[in-house]
Amino acid sequence: MAQKRPISVLKIALAFLASAPLAWLSYLIVLEVAQPTSGLGPDPAEGLLHYLGEWSMIMLLVAFSVTPLRRIFKQPLLVRSRRMMGLFAFSYVVLHLLVYVVLYVELSMQLLLEGFVERTYITAGIGAFFGLLAMAVTSTKGWRRRLGQNWLRLHKVIYLVVPLALLHLIWLRKDGFGDIALYIIWFAILLGERGYQVRKSRKAATV
Repeated sequence: MAQKRPISVLKIALAFLASAPLAWLSYLIVLEVAQPTSGLGPDPAEGLLHYLGEWSMIMLLVAFSVTPLRRIFKQPLLVRSRRMMGLFAFSYVVLHLLVYVVLYVELSMQLLLEGFVERTYITAGIGAFFGLLAMAVTSTKGWRRRLGQNWLRLHKVIYLVVPLALLHLIWLRKDGFGDIALYIIWFAILLGERGYQVRKSRKAATV
């Protein structure tokens, strides 16, 4: 029990923080219902879509940060929260996609497919979604046992998912790229840390 308690406290704290943007969104929706344009802006559908899109990107980068943070701060307990944070990121992406499918293409498969083929930002976004879907479905211990070493190979698709998500934002945005620049720097730092660890491991193996 003594070992499980800190893990439970950490997971609860992280789950609370990861849920906070959704709680705030609920408040914005209540404001919007009470007084139109007061919560989500002049175009509520666009405001909702962009809000969930921004937080999808942030949560994806947070999930990608768990392993480097565990190494930097020497906190092995963080590893136990990696799957949970990944599923939170996936949940935000699912909500973002649902808003687009329901409010923008109005459940029309034809319009969805046309957008996928004709608009590069949608192509990149859908590609990132399917990569995350594969990771979410196979994130359980059972799938990890069944796939063995292939599980690690499959979950390296995250190195493709994050750039696709960034391209989705870049191609969609017409101005105001400051936040995207921060996301790119964040991702570059995480890649740099991982590259350093790989070189360090290879060097140790040759000694």
